[in-house]
Amino acid sequence: MAVTDEAIEKIKSMIVSGALRPGDRLPKESELAAELGLSRNSLREAVRALSLIRILDVRQGDGTYVTSLDPHLLLEAVGFAVDVHRDDTAPEFLAVRRILEPAATAMAATRLGEQQLDALEALLDALGDTPSVEELVTCDLEFHRGIARGSGNSVLCSLLDGLSGPAARARIWRALIQEGAVGRALHEHRAILGALRDRDAEAARSWATVHIASAERWLRSALRADGAPLRSGAAPEVFDHGERGSHPFTPPCKGAASVPAARRKVGGSGEGTSEGGTG
Repeated sequence: MAVTDEAIEKIKSMIVSGALRPGDRLPKESELAAELGLSRNSLREAVRALSLIRILDVRQGDGTYVTSLDPHLLLEAVGFAVDVHRDDTAPEFLAVRRILEPAATAMAATRLGEQQLDALEALLDALGDTPSVEELVTCDLEFHRGIARGSGNSVLCSLLDGLSGPAARARIWRALIQEGAVGRALHEHRAILGALRDRDAEAARSWATVHIASAERWLRSALRADGAPLRSGAAPEVFDHGERGSHPFTPPCKGAASVPAARRKVGGSGEGTSEGGTG
C-alpha cells in the first residue's frame, strides 16, 4: 500500500471508529503525524485527498475539520463523474436512474404534501410553449429533485442528484429535441404528477419507469444517428416496437386522464410536436 493510501486509511479508521466525529477539528499536523506513525508529507497528501472528496474541510488559518459527512457532500464525486462521462456511456447512467428513480417516485407518492405537489405543477406550467434547452434542463432538474426529496431518503436523493446533474440533463434534452420527443417527455412529467396527486405509488413508479426508459431509448437512437459508438455490452433497446415516441404499454394512472392533449412545438425542433405537453 502506498504511503499516502496508508495515511488515508488511518484517518478513515479514526472517523469510522468515532475517534473523529462530524465537525471535529483534527489535531495539529505534527501531533497527528506522530500519533499515526506517518510523515508530515504523507499526512498532508492524505488530508488533501480527503478534502477533495469532502471528508475533510481545510480552513486556512483555522485548521482541518471533519465535514458534516452528509450524503450530498460525500456523493458529490458521483456528479463530477457524470458530468465528464463520454457520450456513449450516457445510456448506462440512465439505466441506473431507471433502477433508482421509480423507487424514489413511489416513495414520494405517500409523502409529498399538497404544497409540494403544487410547486411541481407550477414548474411545469412555467415552461411555456417553446422552452429553450436551458429552461427544459432547469425544469427537469427541479421537478425530479423535488420528487426525490419527497422520498424522505437523503442517500437516494443525493445519488439521483449526482446521476442527473445539469450537464447530463442537457445532453438528454438535446437528444430528445433531435428525436422530436420533447412533447412526449413533458406529457410523462404530467402523468407522473397525476399519479403523485392520486397517492398511487405503483402508477407513479410505472410512469417514472416509462419516462426514464423513453429517454434512454431516444438517447441511444440519437447517439447512433450521430455515429457515436455504443459499447458492445450495452443493454438492448428498452422498446423494440411501435412508432418512434410511442409506448408499448401504458401504466395505470388515474391522474393520466387529466393530462392536457394540446399539441406543442418545442424549441425549434422541427418535427418536435407531440400529443401532451406542459399544459
